Amino acid sequence: MSSAFAGVNNYGKVGTPIHLTVGYQPYYTESWSGVVMQPMKFYEKYLPKGSTVTFAVGLQGAVIVNAMLAGKQDIGYMGDMPAIVSTTKQQVADLRIVATLGLGYDQCNIFLAKKDAPKFANQDEAIKWLNGKRVAVPKGSCTDRFAQAVFKKTGVEPSSYLNQNIEVITSGFRAGKIDAAVIWEPTASRLVLEGLAKRIASGTAVNENDGGFLVMRNDLIEQRPDVVKAWLNAELDAQLYLADPKNAENIVNMVKGQTTGFTDKVLWTSLYGTYPASEGGTSERIKLPYVVSPEAMALITKATTFLYEVKSINTPKLRADAVMPGLAEAVLKERGLTSPIGDVKALPASAYKGN
Repeated sequence: MSSAFAGVNNYGKVGTPIHLTVGYQPYYTESWSGVVMQPMKFYEKYLPKGSTVTFAVGLQGAVIVNAMLAGKQDIGYMGDMPAIVSTTKQQVADLRIVATLGLGYDQCNIFLAKKDAPKFANQDEAIKWLNGKRVAVPKGSCTDRFAQAVFKKTGVEPSSYLNQNIEVITSGFRAGKIDAAVIWEPTASRLVLEGLAKRIASGTAVNENDGGFLVMRNDLIEQRPDVVKAWLNAELDAQLYLADPKNAENIVNMVKGQTTGFTDKVLWTSLYGTYPASEGGTSERIKLPYVVSPEAMALITKATTFLYEVKSINTPKLRADAVMPGLAEAVLKERGLTSPIGDVKALPASAYKGN
């Protein structure tokens, strides 16, 4: 590795115990395989005996990317935009996309409007209404990419496009300071169920999907192929668990234990909620390809071009080894499974058994 790199972590010899720090996002539904992983400890079955894992919460993917670049985290669960950006910082540290956490059209790509916005007949009408309005997103997140893609495709121009975090967006809706925002699950469901905002459109309106990806440091990949294989096996177990609707109540309880400010119903709705097509509802909330499938790769390619156009990254095309699909593909093949390994279907409201 070139001396231009900030540093290489020493992960020890193959087969020896390892300590991993994993950045994950319990406040991002599309990456909840990481949330399931923590209490279920699937990794204990696969990592060398004596290994330990620390989970570090990131409120958005950029926080996890920065920690990985600094060598403080080894594996990261994040949305499409931070995952792509992370692979372009190789002068700081070499990060690679190794697997897909999930794909969807309404996990990150959700437009919310203020509660007194008009009732729209369909998504196209709702998006046109955004013209000249005050729209907020957490810049640098998957929501930012989606919002800018929608504006570019439809010619909509907000009067202001504000960089606000989730807390500021929430208070902005409460105080009537913003007209709309793009926000990811589970916060989108929380704002809707609390009556602070209403859902008006999703990625289905403009055929823009979103995705979550698993990112690893390349020094870990090079030094510890045993650990990489172990974690990918554990991740496969976590996604299979997530795909089984019988685990819905357990999953909600796990997320509740790792977040604050969310009711059981909000968490359940963010993963399983059914919405009308006029609001961008989909029958499949999250597809689980596990590997970097052709669909996932198409999203990465399209998003990379877009990020380059808006000057978020300095290359229109990722380097050839930025995405390493072979690692997860080998695990899938060894386990005798095919992609997609499952999906999370929208369920009727009657399926929710909580309070």
